[in-house]
Amino acid sequence: MPILLGAIADDFTGATDLATMLVTRGMRTLQTIGVPAADMDIGDAEAVIVALKSRTAPVREAVGQSLAALAWLRGQGARQYFFKYCSTFDSTADGNIGPVADALLEALESDFAFVCPAFPTNKRTIYQGHLFVGSQLLSDSPMKDHPLTPMRDASLVRLMATQAKRRVGLIPWPVVASGVDAVAQAVQALRADGVAYGVADAITDADLEVIGAAAATHALVTGGSGVALGLPGNFRRQGLLGEATKPALPDAAGRAAVLAGSCSEMTRKQVAHASRLWPHRKLDADRIAAGGPVARETLDWALAQPDGSPVLIYGSANPAEVAAIQARYGRERAGAMMEGALGAIAAGLVEAGARRLIVAGGETAGAVVSALGVTALRIGPEIDPGVPWTETLGPQRLALALKSGNFGGEDFFAKAFGMLP
Repeated sequence: MPILLGAIADDFTGATDLATMLVTRGMRTLQTIGVPAADMDIGDAEAVIVALKSRTAPVREAVGQSLAALAWLRGQGARQYFFKYCSTFDSTADGNIGPVADALLEALESDFAFVCPAFPTNKRTIYQGHLFVGSQLLSDSPMKDHPLTPMRDASLVRLMATQAKRRVGLIPWPVVASGVDAVAQAVQALRADGVAYGVADAITDADLEVIGAAAATHALVTGGSGVALGLPGNFRRQGLLGEATKPALPDAAGRAAVLAGSCSEMTRKQVAHASRLWPHRKLDADRIAAGGPVARETLDWALAQPDGSPVLIYGSANPAEVAAIQARYGRERAGAMMEGALGAIAAGLVEAGARRLIVAGGETAGAVVSALGVTALRIGPEIDPGVPWTETLGPQRLALALKSGNFGGEDFFAKAFGMLP
């Protein structure tokens, strides 16, 4: 059967975030790592999310990957398409959100899409087109110091207009609060005025339900995972989607490890919490840059720890330390060498029998799943909002939790492992 929803995510943790949202709303969901082979068996999936590592890629590369993903999803007969990006709109002045959205709209021969990264459960809200993280504007939040995509403006209308070729408008909260018909009328007015992107305010999950319902006939929806809350209901009202089934935990026994590359404030708190519980080791960026055998030494250390205890391996650092490392080696090299080390360590752990891994950080998750050769994930139950357990498909079954840097509570790592049988 053709799939109902085909999604393209600009990083791997964001893809699992979206997958969680769809699974909790009753859609059987499969996540692929990269654009799948044409003959990939997707089983009985009702939604398929193609996870790309395109968030910080060169613009042309990000657009090319996204169009390839779209072509594959169209081949699966998807009825609607979703472009998923981070709830903090992680991007630069050049892209990649605007250019990818432009390319997808053009390929779908469509003239309008919502822009809505809101995720109120994780304290991301939009009011008057401005993105808030908790009580702070995005530009005042810790995201202003993100090592790859520092967010120095909170206006989504300005941010999108800077990146996209098409016009951007606003659907303010009083319109959203008035319901689906009011939003549909606002969309019609924006379209008549030549506006292609409508930044939709949302401060509650109810607002996201309204926006999702208003998008029922849209070829493309863009945003964070939150706006997908309302999409399964559209299919259910059309008689295309049955009742929800409970997702199963992954069945994988073996060593457990946390690999953290994110330098977000929350991941640093999670690392501090786990450091009080389990053996832990911080990677030395200077030794990696000098060509030292950091991955090999770390792997030897990890395998010398008791089998029954998870190990914590991290490169996470505070903003001042990150800035100093980037000053010495450059932003791109600093990130790439840490991701490469964590990917190599993950591969070594799995080769030695590890089967339960938590990975913190979108770029780190990309490096790890690539190093492991993972091609697809079955989505399991949610650990914390936006983060599920997943199980790799194929002969080697692994339990993987791919966590966006900002997501989860301080005890997330322990809570996640505590869920597994």
